[in-house]
Amino acid sequence: MVRMAGLLTERQGQLLLELARKTLVQTLEKGAVPLTPDEPDFMAEAATFVTLKIAGKLRGCIGNLEPVGALWEGIRDNTINAAFHDHRFSPLSQEELPTVQLDISILSQPKPLEYGDTEDLLAKLRPGIDGVILQDGQRRGTFLPQVWQQLSSPEQFLGHLCLKAGLPQDTWRQRKLGIHTYQVQCFKEEKE
Repeated sequence: MVRMAGLLTERQGQLLLELARKTLVQTLEKGAVPLTPDEPDFMAEAATFVTLKIAGKLRGCIGNLEPVGALWEGIRDNTINAAFHDHRFSPLSQEELPTVQLDISILSQPKPLEYGDTEDLLAKLRPGIDGVILQDGQRRGTFLPQVWQQLSSPEQFLGHLCLKAGLPQDTWRQRKLGIHTYQVQCFKEEKE
């Protein structure tokens, strides 16, 4: 499993972004999907998410909380899924391609967050650092650490995460839920 704390260099992150961009271009052109760059680190198993934005607004986001293959395969597959199979959006069009900004996240292994009550939970969350997985029985949702930029208070963050999991917004206040946290190494395309 890929571990955080600077495992990948900025150059490697840029190579992964190039892989994601080429995947979009070649998928739209019905061509072959590019193979991995020649990087041994890209063969390690890793959980990944790929986020697409247009003008700063979400356009697609798909990923895996557990590794399902090599890092490069996760980036390739999640790029395709975020662009063409995120049920919240229509498939990405050729016209949108130049305006899309790609953001890739490589996740650490999720760890259970032990807490006593809601105040303890709020105190233990680290805004801007922790991605959070919230689970209640079969219902589960996650927000990457980047979501703290839009939902900066822990109460707001947890409320929206409950909604994403298909639960009432205040469920986290009503009963103890399964909470796991993880961190990400994130690389973003810079758009003018």
